[in-house]
Amino acid sequence: MRKIEMRKLKGMMIMIALLLSIVAIPTWSPGVLAGLEKVRQPGVAGSFYPADPQALTAMMDDLLARAAPTAIPGQILAVAAPHAGYPYSGPIAAYTYAALKGRSYKRVVVIAPSHYEAFSFTSVYDGDGYATPLGTVAVDKEFARKLAKTGETIRLSGRGHEPTSRGAEHALEVQLPWLQRVLGNFELVPVVMGDQSYESSRDLGTALAKLIRDNDTLIVASSDLSHYHAYKDAVRMDQQTLHAVEKWDYLSMSRNFEMRVWEACGGGPIVTAMIAAERMGATQAKVMRYANSGDTSGDRSRVVGYGAVALVKADAGQVADEPFSLTADEKKQLLSIARTSVEHAVRQGKVWEPAEVTADALNAPRGAFVTLREGGELRGCIGYTSAAEPLYLTVRDTAALAALRDPRFHAVTEPELPRLQYEISVLSPLRRVRDVREIQIGQHGLLMKNGSSEGLLLPQVPVEQGWDRTHFLEQTCVKAGMQRDCWQDHNTDIFLFTALVFSENRSQPDAPPGATSKSTPPETQARDLLPR
Repeated sequence: MRKIEMRKLKGMMIMIALLLSIVAIPTWSPGVLAGLEKVRQPGVAGSFYPADPQALTAMMDDLLARAAPTAIPGQILAVAAPHAGYPYSGPIAAYTYAALKGRSYKRVVVIAPSHYEAFSFTSVYDGDGYATPLGTVAVDKEFARKLAKTGETIRLSGRGHEPTSRGAEHALEVQLPWLQRVLGNFELVPVVMGDQSYESSRDLGTALAKLIRDNDTLIVASSDLSHYHAYKDAVRMDQQTLHAVEKWDYLSMSRNFEMRVWEACGGGPIVTAMIAAERMGATQAKVMRYANSGDTSGDRSRVVGYGAVALVKADAGQVADEPFSLTADEKKQLLSIARTSVEHAVRQGKVWEPAEVTADALNAPRGAFVTLREGGELRGCIGYTSAAEPLYLTVRDTAALAALRDPRFHAVTEPELPRLQYEISVLSPLRRVRDVREIQIGQHGLLMKNGSSEGLLLPQVPVEQGWDRTHFLEQTCVKAGMQRDCWQDHNTDIFLFTALVFSENRSQPDAPPGATSKSTPPETQARDLLPR
């Protein structure tokens, strides 16, 4: 009798187990996964994306099917994807995740900004898992602990992960269903950046590069682009950001994000992913898709930009800088703008407002320096290293600043104006030096950066001074206010650039013995120094 009862009980338990396997039970219910004591529950399921697993899967499968596949030979080390609600950003995010189909990763580091909670460090989740309607993803706790110990600004914490009175952070969460759908099983390293400065991005990026020693880890940067601009303005700004991604100019990107010249709510995660991937061997950045909410919703009055990007380690090597040139008329126009700007600033003490120019090359954002000479002697040299505004406005601002605010000289006076000669150096995007043997004397200028210390020398300088590569590196360190051997410090970043140099009187101008760079916002800096 007892054996019969035991058989019945066993049969009932089997039936219950079968029923539970059929009935849809929300996988984010507490206690679903045994052994995971602290699981971050979904905060935006049902609003940013469907809470029903079948509806969510059907939506993602449809979007993935519509995303035209991008052929990407080589290893994808990192990607960037938008994090708005799926009806808005999903068609673009699908391009990021379609590129991952058929690839395998055992670990995924997702880096997101903090929208609701302010804190001054990078927060690596201190819990056991992150739940979505498709299941709970376990945190790689060992990797998380190592990451927190490796970086100076990184901590194990729930800050930025757990819901607050203001809301639940969505930027990290919305990436997980996509990853679950295209990758299947993986362990997660959830990271939220409270500080998105260049220093924090570099700290996290270099820490990741030190820890990732295999081909089984993917980095995901969660970021939308510009916010709430008219359609045309958003496209212009976002294309500048994505162009910098393609050129690996993440220093200019970080500066422009901080100055609000460009916009990306996850700018720090993008810069971090680029820094890490570069040090892991990535050589190419592929922008697979760009669109904005105006394209997906139809409302073009105030849009949010979205981009799908892959950072790839490919055999083809790094894409060379695209050649940049100006016509003789464009050079003449820029030189005229520089002279008029200086004369207006000296005589009237305020910024000159030129008429808009039509040439595409002059409207494209570029960094530039303006050098002033009097009787062949240096009289001032100031520039913007980052492509923060159209070239013709960069020349306007830096010319006036070279005349009035180069700290090495007193301000230009009105009697000097007829005697000034003008030279303009238009810079290429900045690219970090991986090996100092890349530096070519006469072709490259250098920017040296270590924390807040920074210095720049134009390509003309070592040629005129007769320096070799080592002396050039040492003198750039001196210009940055650091020790001569700072270029050998692992905390020092060396960036190179090329320059198109032209002047009023010489096709091969003499080189200035130095230059002063400015990285504060041109539209703020120039107007403060030259009040209207």
